[in-house]
Amino acid sequence: MAVLNWKSVLDMIKEFRRNWHTFCNSERTTVCGADSMLLALQLSMAENNKQYSGEFTVSLSDVLLTWKYLLHEKLNLPVENMKVIDHYENIRKIYDDFLKNSNMLDMIDVYKKCNVLTSNYENYANISPSQLRDFLSGRQYAVDDETDFSEPVSPMSEHNQDNEKVQLLAKKIIYSYLNLLVNSKNDLALAHILNIPDRGLGREAFTDLKHAAREKQMSIFLVATSFIRTIELGGKGYAPSPSDPLRTHIKGLSNFINFIDKLDEILGEIPNPSIAGGRILSVIKMQLIKGQNSRDPFYKAVEEVAQDLDLRIKSIINSQQGDLALSTTDISPARPKSHAINHGTAYRGRDTVKTLLVLLDEEAASAPTKNKAELLYDDENTIHHNGTSILTLFRSPTQVNNSSMKPLRERIHMSVQEKTIKMKQTLIRSQFACTYKDDWMISKDKWNNVNSASKPLCVLHMENDLSGGVNSSVGRPTIGTSSGNVHLDRSKNEKVARKSISLTGNKSSKRKQAIK
Repeated sequence: MAVLNWKSVLDMIKEFRRNWHTFCNSERTTVCGADSMLLALQLSMAENNKQYSGEFTVSLSDVLLTWKYLLHEKLNLPVENMKVIDHYENIRKIYDDFLKNSNMLDMIDVYKKCNVLTSNYENYANISPSQLRDFLSGRQYAVDDETDFSEPVSPMSEHNQDNEKVQLLAKKIIYSYLNLLVNSKNDLALAHILNIPDRGLGREAFTDLKHAAREKQMSIFLVATSFIRTIELGGKGYAPSPSDPLRTHIKGLSNFINFIDKLDEILGEIPNPSIAGGRILSVIKMQLIKGQNSRDPFYKAVEEVAQDLDLRIKSIINSQQGDLALSTTDISPARPKSHAINHGTAYRGRDTVKTLLVLLDEEAASAPTKNKAELLYDDENTIHHNGTSILTLFRSPTQVNNSSMKPLRERIHMSVQEKTIKMKQTLIRSQFACTYKDDWMISKDKWNNVNSASKPLCVLHMENDLSGGVNSSVGRPTIGTSSGNVHLDRSKNEKVARKSISLTGNKSSKRKQAIK
């Protein structure tokens, strides 16, 4: 069986672009290559494990096993003797939802949609499901990998490998910026470039953005854009609340959104796709190498990648113009369509977007990465960039909506507010202390009032007599008197006690006289 090359895959994607309106709702739908498909599957499996076991993680062996089964299952190849991981149906659903929400189609979906077409079928009729499976899995490069183990590793080869790794990193970063510029819903591309260069938007910022995106059912980039737009255009009245987690990342998010806005302005203001594409690459390059040494390997890699992509954009434009000239030979110019009348305003930059889509399609049709462990799990530790793998970025505790426990930030804010309210109340009472009774006196008086209501008047007089005799230095105020009138109440009690004593004395003298 002949080995499938990238040109055949690219022809299949071109056929998809020519008939995109029958396949999807957006012209900016991007194609997910082999590496992006594997990353999306890894995140889907980790999310599945989070739902069932509580840990957002997955082993490399399980990812490769499910990857093999996914290729066979989607391409309708036999899967009878293949092992399948638990909850595969749920993993497949999470995978499809992730691609749909990111406005992406993987290579197998493009292949299936192109097979539905009846016209121009000969362009990709030579691609069989098994060939596409071998291409996506990288099986056709297995023989080349085995021959490399016998070759000794020299210091020069290690140096070349490091340079190649930095070159791939620079290429991935620039392609991610272009991908996000074309497709703002691509969360995978945003994860690669959110903190490159360093904007202070590490894992915590990405976690807060991800939680906000899930709560609002929006893409991460749209959540960040709406948050910054509200602050910049709304004024003080639309300032975020202190409990908003994104409040601590305003500076970094504003830097990121403003940079993407600058790229959008170039895209909309320059109608020539060749000039616009070169200007966009130049702005991205200056952003990445700003403040770095020109001898740095990453500095050189960024310059080389930007130059190669600029030449590639010009080559794409020249080929498109040549194809257009051949197709319109001896044909009178057609009248412009209704939507093309406003081409100078609403549709400005559309030709540049088409050119960038061709560039991204070429990257999606490239061969997959050979080292799967490095692609999925190895954090990118370069000289100036301490990158984080996609799995590490997305690994974060998800907020439970039905939980009674509130976030720590909100609990701290509420406790501080309660303390300030109590402090204000005590200050107010201290200013008017003469008009308030102390709490212990109020409770004591209420208890005395309850007891006094259930006792006869003579018993109360006897209790007053006893209390006056035992605790003569302490007055017992009654309910309705203030703390400033304690001396008046004490004098009243003394008068009542004297009167009762005089009455008892008179009664006893009368009794003695009667006996006599």
